[in-house]
Amino acid sequence: MPLSAVVRDRCRALLPVGEQLRYVFPATSLWSGRAVMLADFIVAVTDNQVIVLGCRWLRRNRPSSVWATYPRGLRLGPVEMYGSLPPTVTIGALLLEVDEEYVPVIRAADAELEDCLPLDPLPDL
Repeated sequence: MPLSAVVRDRCRALLPVGEQLRYVFPATSLWSGRAVMLADFIVAVTDNQVIVLGCRWLRRNRPSSVWATYPRGLRLGPVEMYGSLPPTVTIGALLLEVDEEYVPVIRAADAELEDCLPLDPLPDL
């Protein structure tokens, strides 16, 4: 189920001035680079940045702080899918578990990056 307008508004409140949400999806961390850590996050993709928003304890849809920011050139994929386990992506040091319904959102965000576009079949000679 897509995130509601209320949740999107909560995310917008934490974005830098002038940034517009392009893609947004919830995720749960499994690993933070040093230790197992179960926490909820919302990943917000704007024109200029990928922003990982930390959510309140036991409140998956209440972002409360900016956990990390990355330049927009960061690829969110590949999405790792292992049989019956939920899909995962790695953003920075976070290993994030996402619901299957948000995999197309991640792939669409990555498809907008220039290096993901297919090569021109008829390049200028």
